[in-house]
Amino acid sequence: MNTPWFRKEKPKNFGKSISALFSYLGRYKWAIFAGVILSIAGSVLGTIGPQFIRGISDEIYDGIEDGAIDAQAVAAMALSAAILYLFSILFGSLQHYIITSTSEKVANGLRRDLIHKISLLPLNFYDNSNTGDVMSRLTNDADTVGNHCGSSFSMLAVAVTTLVGSLVMMFYTNAFLAAICVIPPMLGFLCMRTVISRTHKYFLRQSKDLGAMNGLVEEVYYGHKIVSAYSNEDECRGRFEGINDDLYKSVYKSRFISSAIPQIMGFIGNLGYVIVCVVGSMMIISGQITYGVIIAFILYVRMFSFPLLSISETISSLQSLAASSERIFDLLYAPEMDDESSKSVDIGEVRGDVEFRNVSFGYIEGVEVLHDFSMKVKHGQKIAIVGPTGAGKTTVINLLMRFYETDSGDILIDGISTKDMRRDQVHSLFSMVLQDAWLFSGTIEENIIFNREGNGREQVEEACRSAGIHDFIRSLPSGYDTYLGDSGGISAGQKQQLTIARALLSDAPLVIFDEATSSIDTRTEKVIQNAIGKLTEGKTSFIIAHRLSTILDCDRIIVMKSGKIIETGTHEELLEKKGFYANLYGSQFENCS
Repeated sequence: MNTPWFRKEKPKNFGKSISALFSYLGRYKWAIFAGVILSIAGSVLGTIGPQFIRGISDEIYDGIEDGAIDAQAVAAMALSAAILYLFSILFGSLQHYIITSTSEKVANGLRRDLIHKISLLPLNFYDNSNTGDVMSRLTNDADTVGNHCGSSFSMLAVAVTTLVGSLVMMFYTNAFLAAICVIPPMLGFLCMRTVISRTHKYFLRQSKDLGAMNGLVEEVYYGHKIVSAYSNEDECRGRFEGINDDLYKSVYKSRFISSAIPQIMGFIGNLGYVIVCVVGSMMIISGQITYGVIIAFILYVRMFSFPLLSISETISSLQSLAASSERIFDLLYAPEMDDESSKSVDIGEVRGDVEFRNVSFGYIEGVEVLHDFSMKVKHGQKIAIVGPTGAGKTTVINLLMRFYETDSGDILIDGISTKDMRRDQVHSLFSMVLQDAWLFSGTIEENIIFNREGNGREQVEEACRSAGIHDFIRSLPSGYDTYLGDSGGISAGQKQQLTIARALLSDAPLVIFDEATSSIDTRTEKVIQNAIGKLTEGKTSFIIAHRLSTILDCDRIIVMKSGKIIETGTHEELLEKKGFYANLYGSQFENCS
């Protein structure tokens, strides 16, 4: 497994999720450090300002009592305060720009890392995952981290430095009055801590419910024809309403509880003003402080209350940030396929000899699909694999392509174990046509070329002629430049013909057909059979088929049942045996009659 560059421990709660995010920010530490320094400088200058206001107030108060105000001293202090606040604003603006831009870089890097991680995950991860939930982590959760990472940490940096600075200056101005004013905020922090501990689970549940909703919407959208055909709209709507209600409850509880924090801190801030006015007035009467101290403390209480309110608002953002971070890091730390960068075996020019040597495999631990499976295929042979559903036919192909790793045994191509090859080397040896035709959003030509950029329009057209789809493409208004969206506006059979043309264009030494003609009518099947003949000429090919009429000319037919080979031979040889294959073949034509 490739070790992440940021940290190794998967976060499981609020503190660890935020800690993991800080670890992720490691590569941007100098930019963040500069932003923090600027925020500290701006906050320190801002907290010094009330001392000049205090001096101005005392100067004016004393001048009124003495009958003469020193205007020059007042002007000097006012100018100093203005310059101080100007630099405070400048530093604050710079730190805001640095931290915000850095957070956007973090979000950008996070998306890149997630996409890179997706390419490193084994197929069994997707077998056990909800597609909509994975998509939600790449979109909603990544956006949440990007948006809140900038605003939350920027506000938090300013709030904390202002909080500490104003606290220091209050004690510097008058320790007794400062000590009294600090008591209410301490009680407020205790309240916030209690709220935080109780709301994190709701924010996490909110992210999970949103992922579940995305998964359901994706399933219903892509399967809307099946849903309509079986009149299952009410059941799907009921499932959606159930998830939507759960999402509403988790959002309501998280926001309702967290929204109480600003109200509590607002009350505490107002309580601070009352304490300053009452206690401060008594101290002025007793001659312990001057009038300017009261003015300074009113400003300091405001400065002290503002970061508390900012922190309380930031807490809600941090809750969402922590929940999304936990889900993202849960994906980033998912077990990966083994790192194969050190493998340097030279496969050279591949002939196409394939051997399965005592292979056993199961998708679920303890439940084997293949049992001690062995098979040898010579260069240029056309091998058909048939059998009932669940016999292990597709599993053989998945293991051959190294989509999954064998539990035991080995698979060799030209005498070289596929385990000694990199996966990309193994994949480059095959052209593949699957039962489910897959096309991406793009032009027809782009879909056929598909990572074979060296081929031009002539090669594309020749492949389409062989697949029997050229005339149809030419009949389209834009021809090969026709754009295919999600549905593409073409039939399932035509999609399959396009994927066959894609395989024809890829000149790989081994070919795999997994139910490639299942969506094609019998007339088009003859055209496809000719295309398959051209594609497999001189190449090792594997054909998985339920329609036995498509494999009559194969060099060898492998009959599988319950993960084992029970018969093998040509079509005629297997019919003469009058075994499982003969019964299977006879039942197909019996059903057709």
